[in-house]
Amino acid sequence: MRFPRALPVIAVVGLLAACSAAPERELQSKEVAASPEQAEETAKPTPERKPFTIAFGGDVHFEGILRPRLNNPRTALGPIASVLRKADLAMVNLETAITTGGTPAPGKQYTFRAPSSALTALKAAGVDVASMANNHGMDYMQTGLADSLAAVKRSRFPVVGIGADAAQAYRPFRRTVNGNRVAIIGATQVLDAEFIQSWTATAEQGGLASAKNEPALLRAVRQARKNSDTVIVHLHWGTEMQKCPNPAQLSLAPKLVKAGADVVVGGHAHILLGSGYLDDAYVNYGMGNFVFYNSNPATTGRTGVLTLTINGRKILKDSWTPATIQGGIPIPMTGPARTSAVADWKALRSCTGLAARP
Repeated sequence: MRFPRALPVIAVVGLLAACSAAPERELQSKEVAASPEQAEETAKPTPERKPFTIAFGGDVHFEGILRPRLNNPRTALGPIASVLRKADLAMVNLETAITTGGTPAPGKQYTFRAPSSALTALKAAGVDVASMANNHGMDYMQTGLADSLAAVKRSRFPVVGIGADAAQAYRPFRRTVNGNRVAIIGATQVLDAEFIQSWTATAEQGGLASAKNEPALLRAVRQARKNSDTVIVHLHWGTEMQKCPNPAQLSLAPKLVKAGADVVVGGHAHILLGSGYLDDAYVNYGMGNFVFYNSNPATTGRTGVLTLTINGRKILKDSWTPATIQGGIPIPMTGPARTSAVADWKALRSCTGLAARP
């Protein structure tokens, strides 16, 4: 820097000091300018949590008369889809392997499989997540499992209760809904004795999340509780055609609630079982058939959608939309028949030990 010859020494010194301080002042001004932004970011409030709804349907497969419905996956579930879409979240039990190959499980009387368009059908009907932890999820053994996992990955349709190892099988589906961090875990308490070992997911083997391994399931629930507002466990449980919960269900439900589950929902019995409150948690012991090829109007053909309204850990409301299975798909009921069916559904609670209110 050059100075005029006549500039006083004091002025020169002052000018030098000002120049040397300029970068420091500039740095300070930048730091000051950044601080309000950082403070604002830090002070951002957590999004306000508001109630959300989740709708549950029962057991779904696409065998027999249902298979042709997959020719048009967008309408495969029929009119019940409008009920599922109204909820913020919707879930069903997908009781089938997603494969067109593989070998049927040896000695098994009923084996179910469906092409990957089954996942498209669920998504189109408003279903957000399905559990494959059930006694048909591996009907086509390890080849069917590999095909199922590949189909799930390609479709990007969330599935719980099944995986390439135990970590994946017990891993919850997670989604934030209206500010609620929701975690859903799927597991099965029903496995044919001869397939328990080969179908159960372990650290070294792909398979299903087994509720028979209670420590593993309870550990998954406790882990989900740590960073979730609402923890839901979807179970395959119960005794076929038995309208009251069995001892295994009655034993497991309070353990899950103690571990941190807010909602426990399940099915398997082919008929509806009761629902209600276990302390502050909500338990459903049986959703029955839903999209199913075989039904009796008086028993296995009675179905519906259970919709819960939830805010964090608080279950605010339960609602039942009754339906009857016709041609394999649920047709919502109307008029006096609907009113009667809702009353019948509430009456199922009588043998569960559950309460009508928290």
